[in-house]
Amino acid sequence: MSIQSDVGQGPLGHPDAVPVPDPVRDARPVRRKPRKTHRNAWEGKPSPLGQGLKAVVLAGVVLTVLFPLYTVVLTSLSTTADVNRSGGMVIVPGTLTFSAYEQILNGGIVTRAAMVSIGITAVGTLLSTSVSMLAAYGLSRPSSILHRPILFVFLITMFFGAGMIPTYLLVSNLGLINSYWALILPGAVSAFNVLILRSFFMGIDPAITEAARIDGAGDWRILRSIVAPMSRAVIAVVALFYGVGYFNAFFNAMLYINDNAKWPLQLVLRSYVLQGVTLPGSGAGQVDVATGAVTGLPVKMAIMVLAVIPILLVYPFVQRHFTKGVIFGAVKG
Repeated sequence: MSIQSDVGQGPLGHPDAVPVPDPVRDARPVRRKPRKTHRNAWEGKPSPLGQGLKAVVLAGVVLTVLFPLYTVVLTSLSTTADVNRSGGMVIVPGTLTFSAYEQILNGGIVTRAAMVSIGITAVGTLLSTSVSMLAAYGLSRPSSILHRPILFVFLITMFFGAGMIPTYLLVSNLGLINSYWALILPGAVSAFNVLILRSFFMGIDPAITEAARIDGAGDWRILRSIVAPMSRAVIAVVALFYGVGYFNAFFNAMLYINDNAKWPLQLVLRSYVLQGVTLPGSGAGQVDVATGAVTGLPVKMAIMVLAVIPILLVYPFVQRHFTKGVIFGAVKG
């Protein structure tokens, strides 16, 4: 009867056996998987030529965007003589003057139109954002009544509209002709913005809202204290969408507002730039030959600058939320 030694056996041998080192086996070189030396084009550091091309392309894009703004601002600050000498938009600075801004601001109608646009934008944005949040929160709750049929109705409005004449008849029957509410209520809710908010609300962890509900919070408290603070980014983006839409809208004012004293700034701008109409009390028709007061194109460009300034002042505060809010609202849920 032979006795087999456990010496040299590994873990599969006797449980108390200790493996004995093998000098021959341990001296063998360990073969390692060769490291990947090739890198994809987007993983490596760009070459100096690539960096130079990127800089040239970005500079070209920036100049393409800024050059029209530069010519508009410079033309608004130029005299009539400089505009006539350049044959239109001024590119090379000449005599700079604020006469165009003084004329349109002293006339009264442009200042009043700017105040009307700012008021409509503020009230409309607040109303539209609040209503959209309420609709989105209700449609994001699985336990809400008839939320799927109502959501289907919202989707239909994105592809089919009533048309201009039925909408005008509805506004007229509601007694909103020549009223500021005619510029707010017909487009107060956008189905697209409601869907963005709904997608974001559905992405919030249900355990958070359920914990609040166990503590006795109702839907109003949950929306105000939990959902809204967690959705600041997407709410800011939706508010920006509504604000830009209200401030740039002119078609509803052209349909429903007959009194030019209630016109928003965009409709006044359209009358100046596209139709060449000088409204009474605007100051645009005042020309002082002795002092070389400006008229025509500089006045039009000055009104365009005034129409752009409010959006440029607001956009930097919302821009940091823009990408985050759109992406989260689009993919969550």
